[in-house]
Amino acid sequence: MSSSSSSLYQWIDSAEALDAACQQVADADVIALDTEFFRENTFFPVPALIQFASDEVAYLIDPLTTPCTESFKALLQNSAVKLLHACSEDLEVFQHWAGVLPTPLVDTQVAQAFLGENPGMGYQKLVEQWVGETLPKEETRSNWLERPLTPSQCEYAALDVIYLLKVWALQAEKLEALGRREWVDSECAGLIEQAGRSVENDGQWYTRQRQLWRLAPRQLEAYRLLTKWREGETRRRDLPRNWLVSDKLLFAIAEKMPKNRYELAEVEGVKPTLVKKEGDTLLAWVKQALHCPESDLPARWPDPMHPAFKRRFKAVKKVVTDKAAELHIAPEMLLRRRDIEALVMQQLAGKPLAELSGWRDSCLTHAIHQALEELSE
Repeated sequence: MSSSSSSLYQWIDSAEALDAACQQVADADVIALDTEFFRENTFFPVPALIQFASDEVAYLIDPLTTPCTESFKALLQNSAVKLLHACSEDLEVFQHWAGVLPTPLVDTQVAQAFLGENPGMGYQKLVEQWVGETLPKEETRSNWLERPLTPSQCEYAALDVIYLLKVWALQAEKLEALGRREWVDSECAGLIEQAGRSVENDGQWYTRQRQLWRLAPRQLEAYRLLTKWREGETRRRDLPRNWLVSDKLLFAIAEKMPKNRYELAEVEGVKPTLVKKEGDTLLAWVKQALHCPESDLPARWPDPMHPAFKRRFKAVKKVVTDKAAELHIAPEMLLRRRDIEALVMQQLAGKPLAELSGWRDSCLTHAIHQALEELSE
């Protein structure tokens, strides 16, 4: 162990030290995890520190000198609950550095969202609410890639995982009392499933765009193909998305459907360097959409301002909002806007509504069906 260790943490800077630390927590029922990383000029987060703890001592792994070992991979996937807070980017770090995802997972931000009406509560506020302690904030914006880390940085990183255990012990008790522990487990299993399907998700990236209703089916297919290509390329080249080409620009290209470099250069925001480097590729995707058989094109996205869509959206949203108020949770923990839109689109297309999974089914399905049937009468 490094000389920078203290009673609060142990510094891990070798594979041997990491394996020894894994032995120390091998029998734990709950393991708290956190990461510090840098992400400005890459697609993947660059890991700068990996923290874990099962009691009052945190282990701080230096990923700049320490490879992920088989022992640590096994620890990430053993039967102990893995605790994280606001885990989406941390999961990317583990996927990239360790090659596996921590499971079974509990995200304390998700747990909090099922215990109150603030679905995005920050970690410091969470600790204040549950433990009554104020964590130091000075190191929040630290350069975690610098070495050596200061004792203050190390203590900050250690407290992050040590207090996570304290918060979860109290949250778990309340969730059990409310009968909502299963909700959290189900939601967090979904987060792991999504994170593990990142390449598959590339084909769905286009659905994040709020203006899809402006595109005809052929334009929509072009935008879908362009965003799918961009996601794969930025991952392959390890570049931030906007360094290659932004969603806004891909949307503008899909709207114009250029057939040659001259027309591509005419699209607002397209610079000569983009035409030179990526022009042929972008035009090839547009061409593929232009030649796509009619039967394979996506359905037109409904205009959110169209009266028929608006009425149904409002009706489903009211069901969700009323139920959320009854449960004292944020409406988006029941159904996100995107999910409501998908249900309304299915109903307008005359398709059977997709079944809601697990606990959401008993909470919402009957009331949503009833609300939509009343509008159709």
